[in-house]
Amino acid sequence: MRTVVLLHGAWHGAWCWTPITTRLAARGIPSVAVDLEGHGLLARRPADPAGPSPVAHITASSAAGLLIDQLRAIGGGVPCVVVAHSMGGVVATAAAERAPELFDHLVYVAALAPLNSHPTAGYLSLPESAGDRIPGLLTADPAAVGALRVDGTGPGVHDAFYGDVDPGVADAARTLLTPDFPFGIATETVLVTPGRFGSVAHSYVVCEQDYAVRPALQRRLIDELDAVSAAPAKVFTLDSAHSPFLSRPGELTDVIASVW
Repeated sequence: MRTVVLLHGAWHGAWCWTPITTRLAARGIPSVAVDLEGHGLLARRPADPAGPSPVAHITASSAAGLLIDQLRAIGGGVPCVVVAHSMGGVVATAAAERAPELFDHLVYVAALAPLNSHPTAGYLSLPESAGDRIPGLLTADPAAVGALRVDGTGPGVHDAFYGDVDPGVADAARTLLTPDFPFGIATETVLVTPGRFGSVAHSYVVCEQDYAVRPALQRRLIDELDAVSAAPAKVFTLDSAHSPFLSRPGELTDVIASVW
């Protein structure tokens, strides 16, 4: 039986998928939420808020290697349905190129998927990213500290991530955020090929009220994904901000169940 593997985005952890895993279980769909390298139980906080990051050594390649190990352990040889949110899309894309046999289906949720021409950081300066509120959250120079560093309790975090989330849930989520997202994941160019990554069936969930990954950028990414894939993405649209797993878990569960 296929397992759904849920991969969070920057600064989050496996914890953010709890509303989804409970709903999938109610439908008899097995699922596991995993931590990205440098996040959740794998996170390391900087000793100095202005000092170097303890996760600066992490790259998209190393994070993809961890995900591949997780998929092998979880699937036991059976390909998984992988759901990747936001920056988790970078890691899932790199892993799908290296080990496409582990992916039954790849679902991007307001996710970044840099393909060949730009590292992730390059997409954030494109016209399609206009209105993106992530740069305003950074509390240190990424190149200097080796991480995209945010203060989860700081101003702007709610609007960037949780604009339509219940305020109590959003406040709880903010306290759980990991401060450092490895700059190496954002700056490594992920190379993919039609014969490997392109063989993996994929879907994309567009979040129409997203101020972290803007809807126009999401649609550009869909076009780029389709250009290297054997079949076009099945596109779903949610009238949500950046975190539909917290604001619209029932609707997102419907999407996941439809491709399982």
